[in-house]
Amino acid sequence: MKTMTTILTAFLLGVFSSAVSLAQQPAGDSSDARAAADAQWQRINAIPDTPGTGPFPAMKEEVPSLPNHVVYRPRDLDRLDGTRLGLYVFGNGACSDDGASARLHLLEIASHGFIAIAPGRIRNGPGATAPPSRPRRPEGDPPQFPPPPTTHKDLLAALDWALAQNADPASPFHGKLDPEAVAVSGFSCGGIQALEIAADPRVKTVVVMNSGLFTDGSRITGMDAPKSLLETLHTPTLYILGGESDIAYANGMDDFARINHVPVMVANLDVGHGGTYWEPNGGAAAAVTVAWLKWQLRGDADAAKWFVGSDCRLCTDPAWKVQKKRID
Repeated sequence: MKTMTTILTAFLLGVFSSAVSLAQQPAGDSSDARAAADAQWQRINAIPDTPGTGPFPAMKEEVPSLPNHVVYRPRDLDRLDGTRLGLYVFGNGACSDDGASARLHLLEIASHGFIAIAPGRIRNGPGATAPPSRPRRPEGDPPQFPPPPTTHKDLLAALDWALAQNADPASPFHGKLDPEAVAVSGFSCGGIQALEIAADPRVKTVVVMNSGLFTDGSRITGMDAPKSLLETLHTPTLYILGGESDIAYANGMDDFARINHVPVMVANLDVGHGGTYWEPNGGAAAAVTVAWLKWQLRGDADAAKWFVGSDCRLCTDPAWKVQKKRID
């Protein structure tokens, strides 16, 4: 049986934990776990960026006016063909400061006409600007996790920056954003960050990925948000989980069970906690996220077919297990 410390370590490590199966490692076998994590990071670091499948091939960059964040956007802002960009603010797995830790997912979102922003630096892959960050591990006696390098305030800073850029005549984003098309999202620990800012009235939808609030609380800074936070949701909300092998499965499903006041859907793909982030263009989970954003933020009728009705695209796809409330 996994110890609670081992489970929490895997949850904090986010995408890297599942990929190297750290949750399966014996609690005391830290050297083997670290070697596996190092090997997995090398593999991930070598994966090239994908431009996305949308009509606007995407890029990532760091910009001086938004320190310690990575911005994903259509490469050519002068060829948007009248499309006003939506905004997708994203919390990283492990609440880490690697703003490229979900780069294939975020490039896919951006290619469909969005600005996606994650806190941190580019710490892996093409164009890396900083070395990899060290994963948080328990320290001291009794063991305690140090505070995360990012918080929900970094997501709010990204939201504020983007809307200010839209209003600034000197910005390349001037007039190109739709301030009514704002989504917050995040993976694992970053999903909790997204829930922490979901009450912001500027937010129009929430996507929680491989995450959920702890049912019995958490003493770890960055993961200690109470279940009462769910009561602050005021928009349609989508949970994308990795099935029963996902270490966040129980928490995410419990969140879904408690949410009754806003439209909510949970979609499970049996891939575990690591999701499909490192598949080209972010894989199946990114495709579902894009459809949800098009429906919720742009009213796209074709995109709605992924979610609405007993014969919805996800409902009839045997790879996915879907539950929903107030959607149909």
